Amino acid sequence: MSTPIEPVGPTGYADFAQSDTALRVVNPDDPPWGVLAGIGVWLTSFLLMVVFQVAFLLVYMVGKGVGLRESGKAIQSDPTAVLLQVVSLIPVHLLTLGVAWLLVTGLGKRPFLASLGWEWDARFTLWRSAGLAVVLLAVGFLIIYLEGNPQTPLDKVLDSSRGAALVAAFLATATAPFVEEVVYRGVIYSPLQRVVGAGWAIFLVAASFAAVHIPQYYTSLGVIFTIFMLSAVLTWVRAYTGKLLPCFVIHLVFNGIQSFFIVAGPYLERSAPHAPQPPPPDPALLALSRLFGLPL
Repeated sequence: MSTPIEPVGPTGYADFAQSDTALRVVNPDDPPWGVLAGIGVWLTSFLLMVVFQVAFLLVYMVGKGVGLRESGKAIQSDPTAVLLQVVSLIPVHLLTLGVAWLLVTGLGKRPFLASLGWEWDARFTLWRSAGLAVVLLAVGFLIIYLEGNPQTPLDKVLDSSRGAALVAAFLATATAPFVEEVVYRGVIYSPLQRVVGAGWAIFLVAASFAAVHIPQYYTSLGVIFTIFMLSAVLTWVRAYTGKLLPCFVIHLVFNGIQSFFIVAGPYLERSAPHAPQPPPPDPALLALSRLFGLPL
């Protein structure tokens, strides 16, 4: 059985003797790593994504005998190539988590989750966190609806095949919320707020989170703004509570509801009663309505 030892010195550390291993519990708002180390984890994640996507696609294209000149069009039009790009994110998330673990624990010298503030806060319980996620999702849907809901590159990925949609839903729920909270609200925010203050740290983390999602959603400013809003609220919760667990639950519920509709969407469409479609308008009547700005 472990025996706690009283904190020593003004550093905020406490040593716990457990068997032959001593783990140093870190104050999540004053971590032993710096901003550059946090950015290094973020850049490593980006590089891993590029390397794995290229590697998966090259293996597939070589297997199909597709040359480099034809590979660009094939990547965009081949459902299997699109699926492989999505699947490649699974090892990327796992390796990113491993790199974050090495930094946060100091190669196993500190506890991982405790060093990130993985606890509940009395002001953000499970149900309050889930409720806030639903509110954020509703606001996001309203913003996108008012913008006109343009098709995004991610929509094309989801439409490319059922397999791609299911893998994307899995990633959005099973890995992305945990990995992204560890990286953005844990590894990056903690040292950043110590340098620039909580206000600037919230803005910078929210902006960087939205920026990495631009390639997926660049055709929709509404979606990009919604992602920025989500990240800003998540980072504010982290700053307000000092805890990371509420942020994870908010992120999980936010993504999970969307993943549910991705998975269940086709079944819901089949079970819904289909109203008879009205006949197309007469071409002459349609031309007159457009000329005078009259509704049909």
